[in-house]
Amino acid sequence: MMSMQDKRARLDAIFALAPVIPVITIEDAAQAVPLARALVKGGLRVIEITLRTQAGLDAARAIVGEVPDAVVGIGTVLTPEDYERAAKLGAAFAISPGLSIELLDAAKVGELPFAPGVQTPSDLIACVVRGYELVKFFPAVPAGGLPALDALTGPFPTVRFCPTGGINAGNAAQWLAHKKVVAIGGSWVAPSADIKAGAWAAIEQRARDAAALR
Repeated sequence: MMSMQDKRARLDAIFALAPVIPVITIEDAAQAVPLARALVKGGLRVIEITLRTQAGLDAARAIVGEVPDAVVGIGTVLTPEDYERAAKLGAAFAISPGLSIELLDAAKVGELPFAPGVQTPSDLIACVVRGYELVKFFPAVPAGGLPALDALTGPFPTVRFCPTGGINAGNAAQWLAHKKVVAIGGSWVAPSADIKAGAWAAIEQRARDAAALR
């Protein structure tokens, strides 16, 4: 069984691969592989495939099977069952927009590294006492932006953050400059309209621009 220390180390290594993690909502699993290839070619290997659509799991499974250079995370993990599905399909990590005690406890004993979503000090206490030290700050901009993140880092000096929500090409560098931010998540790199249109060259260029931010 992998310890929490081992899972923290694995998650740290994954989030160190690129400054930006594209957050992908995909409607057609057939588009998953060319999308992932465009992102990887642009320099963003870590990809979060959300479970917001019926195609999410199939899309993630296709990328795991056909794009070996991609590091696939499953997002919008809301329940222990979602966490187990992510683990079974061969994902590298799971990440959620929030947390429940049931989800935290399930991921603590599971083998798949997990980054819970937080917004408040109470959320962070629930994480820290269970050994979670890399978390998703969501929704980053609506939840108070960088001033809110500054306030949270004070009482929790060991915690690092992946802010997501309201971050775009215009403000990404400001977030990445924060000493407690290990990476940021965002949908601007691969917006749904470009995915549907198969605009892989445009996505690759935005990935290249995002990869150069740090």
